[in-house]
Amino acid sequence: MPRIEFMGRVTCKAKVENAIDAAEALQGKRTSSEVRTVVVEDALVDTEASTLALPTSMLRQLGFHTPSSTRRSRNTTVSYIAKLYGPVRLWIDDRYITLDALEVDDGCPVLIRQIPLEHLQYVVDITNHRLGPSSRVNAH
Repeated sequence: MPRIEFMGRVTCKAKVENAIDAAEALQGKRTSSEVRTVVVEDALVDTEASTLALPTSMLRQLGFHTPSSTRRSRNTTVSYIAKLYGPVRLWIDDRYITLDALEVDDGCPVLIRQIPLEHLQYVVDITNHRLGPSSRVNAH
């Protein structure tokens, strides 16, 4: 019989910034201290879904009030219209990805899902309940 391993709860520290602000800072149009940024000490890693999800209040802190796009989505009980905001830049350690974030209700945790993890080349270490670099990072 195959052995089933459960991931358990995996969290990580992450920084999310308004990518438009960050680009303007690089162009000298604003200072780096004017880049709207949120640091999350305990973002929840969720490998069962696709993209980054941020609570509404965090999206507002980052300066996003109007969705950049919508898409039909489905959870275990209902189909709904999901709102995406951005672009945001997600940092974990010294790696980042620029993408749009899915809005979730306030009270929900920040969810870092499969697409950002793959791009950043992180994998879940289920034994130690943490993120670690993919073995592909050092492969040439």
